[in-house]
Parts: sequence; structure tokens; C-alpha cells
Amino acid sequence: MKKVFRLKGLGCANCAARMEREIGKMDGVREVTVNFLTAKMTIEADDEKMAEILPAAEKIVKRIEPQVVMERA
Repeated sequence: MKKVFRLKGLGCANCAARMEREIGKMDGVREVTVNFLTAKMTIEADDEKMAEILPAAEKIVKRIEPQVVMERA
């Protein structure tokens, strides 16, 4: 399953790279890309794990850049 999100308020290219690295390490995540220029994040993960991956990914995003709002694109 693949889901795309808009990262409103993303202001740091290094932070985007950190988000990508940390979310990519999560169990069940096959691929994650965070594009700083378009402020979009794509998560490809196992269908049965997506429900637990999304809230954990949002926590990672908030920890790295607290002002960022993650919304479905």
C-alpha cells in the first residue's frame, strides 16, 4: 500500500532527510521518500501494518519539526 502526504510547514532539507531515514527504519515500511521541494512524503508499506505506521510516522515528523502538519495529499 502506498500513501502520499503533504507536509505543511516543512522548512528544513536536513530535517526532511532525517524523517525519511527514521521512518524508513520502521517495521513494515518498504520505502519512504520525503521531497523537501514539494513538501510531500510517500510511504509504501505492508497493508496490515499501515494503521500502526502512520501514527508513528507522524510522531517522528513532529519530533523533528514540531510545526509541520501531515495531511493526506
